[in-house]
Amino acid sequence: MPPPAFPSGLRHAVPHRITAAELAPVAALIGSDDPALAVRAAATLMTRLLVSRFPGPGTRLLREDFSFDGTLNEGDAIEIAAEVVESGRALLTLRCTVRHADGRAILDGLAEVVPPSRAPSGLEQPFGTHPRRLLSLLLARTEGLEPLPVAVVHPCDMESLRGALLARDHRLITPILVGPTARIQGAAREGGFDLSGLEIRNAPHSHAAAEAAVALVSSGAAQGLMKGSLHTDELMAAALTREAGLRTERRVSHAFVMDAPLYPRPLIITDAAINIAPDLDAKADIVRNAIRLAHAMGIELPKVAILSAVATATARMPSTVDAAALCKMADRGQIQGGVLDGPLAFDNAVSLAAAQAKGIVSAVAGRADVLVCPDIESANMLAKQLAHLGGAESAGIVLGLRVPVALTSRSDGATARLASAALLRLVAGG
Repeated sequence: MPPPAFPSGLRHAVPHRITAAELAPVAALIGSDDPALAVRAAATLMTRLLVSRFPGPGTRLLREDFSFDGTLNEGDAIEIAAEVVESGRALLTLRCTVRHADGRAILDGLAEVVPPSRAPSGLEQPFGTHPRRLLSLLLARTEGLEPLPVAVVHPCDMESLRGALLARDHRLITPILVGPTARIQGAAREGGFDLSGLEIRNAPHSHAAAEAAVALVSSGAAQGLMKGSLHTDELMAAALTREAGLRTERRVSHAFVMDAPLYPRPLIITDAAINIAPDLDAKADIVRNAIRLAHAMGIELPKVAILSAVATATARMPSTVDAAALCKMADRGQIQGGVLDGPLAFDNAVSLAAAQAKGIVSAVAGRADVLVCPDIESANMLAKQLAHLGGAESAGIVLGLRVPVALTSRSDGATARLASAALLRLVAGG
């Protein structure tokens, strides 16, 4: 019998320096910046260690029993550590500590976790400022599902190929690599990847790769598509042709799933990639697609905020009228499975304090799971601002076709591609 991956006595520790951004959520929650209360931020830091580094992405937290002491201020140097005290086949008990540099305890206690079934090769993450909560959540929800055959379109750079291989390693997909064979093999050599056992379908360029990948889905040889290093419009143009047979009665739309450090739950942002200026009917399908995605992620009754610049309907701002109409459609059962409210400004959708300050009484305001933007420009800018300025983790998917499409930006790394493959697997079901 092989030795356990996490034997008793195994310890992992990281040094860290406290930032204002890490203390801000605690101050906002308890209404105080008292350093004696700020020690509660240590629990978030410990959870970050467990899900991002040790045991790592895919860890499921079952119980945390922590005690707190002392004070915590911006700039404090600390050590965050977890040690295995009991190791079973499917359960670990960890001794968790957060200490000042001089050894004074800030947090001490035990955590019970289900460790990841497979170590995430190539995804060692610096502790940084934000855990991979989204990746951990998605991988946990896909546990036990069988991998799907997925056509990976034009994986001709190192990150897109790495993402496909990581998705294979996590048993999300069985990749069929479609693109110029020489370029795919060159990316593999650059990254030191082993392509043994993988099917490669040669296609001379990105347009041909998109067409060949879609043909694999049309024939039933693949049950999903995963974007590599090509333009979104190349892939979607092939998928949306009448000959491909992938369209349904539902409007096709894109959704980003974002995990922002200062928001307590993942946010679905739509539509940032396909529908440029959707009309009311298109927005209704965009909402339906987003609700379906939320259900696949385990959100039983998603709260859907229809965004505009203001929180009142006015004919001078058509997006507010669309928002009001969508909410009435939900009231009449034309949109089901979620709770809608709008128009809501962005701050009202994600901040309960902002909503209360404006006198907004709503089941959605301050608690949104889904943000429906007026057009592609606002959605795209919002998603990319959260990613590049807010440190948000992201995944992307296209909905409304017969099969899901994992669709990320070409600048995204392997982690976002792995998370997007997990979304694909969840939406595909079964």
